[in-house]
Amino acid sequence: MTTYLEALEAPTGITPDLYRAVFRRYAAGVVIVTADAGFGPVGFTATSLASISLDPPLVSFALSTNASSWPTIAAAESVVVNFVGAHDHRLAARFATSGIDRFASPTRWSRLHTGEPVLDEAAGHLRGRIDYRYPVGDHHLVVAEVTAAATRQHAPLVYHAGTYATVGPTTTTSAPG
Repeated sequence: MTTYLEALEAPTGITPDLYRAVFRRYAAGVVIVTADAGFGPVGFTATSLASISLDPPLVSFALSTNASSWPTIAAAESVVVNFVGAHDHRLAARFATSGIDRFASPTRWSRLHTGEPVLDEAAGHLRGRIDYRYPVGDHHLVVAEVTAAATRQHAPLVYHAGTYATVGPTTTTSAPG
């Protein structure tokens, strides 16, 4: 039987199944990225959002080159990152579903004054101007400079072990002495 450390040090690489299994155990925040490049709104659920820089304020996310939203993201000048709260698991699941009109009812959305689609029920959002699109493996890494933001108090939605969940504050007690 292979030990954890032996598996970690094995020079044979990693299978796609093992890679997925490792990341299924990694809790990640959930957002819905929306955009419109002039052909109608698109959106997708993402767990790859990362804050890159404070000055200038930059974020990144990754999207499969084969995703139905990729052609719009490839052409769009800007995106909106919609933060979803713990109560929004149905909305996150809707935007993760292929082959449907994600913006049809019951989705409630509108447009920012700059034209981008924004989800009305989002707990917060960032509007970003796309600065870079890097091909990386079977995805593109998109980097955007944040130009506007809004937020309200909410419990976050996270994705872990193939399901949506939430986290709350924890109490930490100090060791005596």
